[in-house]
Amino acid sequence: MSQEHFPQELNIFNRVTIKAMLWLNGIAHIIIGLALATSVIMFAWLFWQDVRVAASTHNLVHGFLHALGTLMLLWIISALITAEIRYLQGNKLEVDTFVEVAMVVMVRKLIVMPVQDATPTPEDLAMWVGAAVLLGVLYALVRWSQQLGSTNRRN
Repeated sequence: MSQEHFPQELNIFNRVTIKAMLWLNGIAHIIIGLALATSVIMFAWLFWQDVRVAASTHNLVHGFLHALGTLMLLWIISALITAEIRYLQGNKLEVDTFVEVAMVVMVRKLIVMPVQDATPTPEDLAMWVGAAVLLGVLYALVRWSQQLGSTNRRN
């Protein structure tokens, strides 16, 4: 609804509501930032636990893949923290961040698939690999269009 159609008598409520929502949004982003920081600590601790368990059970391949899967989760958190920092600095949330997160989720699934209890079927494997490849292509297209857009804005 544009300001022209908003009843003049309610302008004070409109301003108060907008200010309250901006404060609430700011508080939400502080909570998101603290949760992401906590996640970094938790996943770093989990990674070292995976390494310790792998070394103590002498099952380095299984443990390495498990620890690598945990590092992928840390990568996801790092990408989200970067996006949150950019947002808090006044930039827009970019779609490539979320495509990157989805790509890392796919790669993580492919990494931990061999050490999971259930053996994946060839169809499952093809589905995950296909999804990862499609997300890779989507990521390349998004980045290419962003570069194209920034080049056009400079000209």
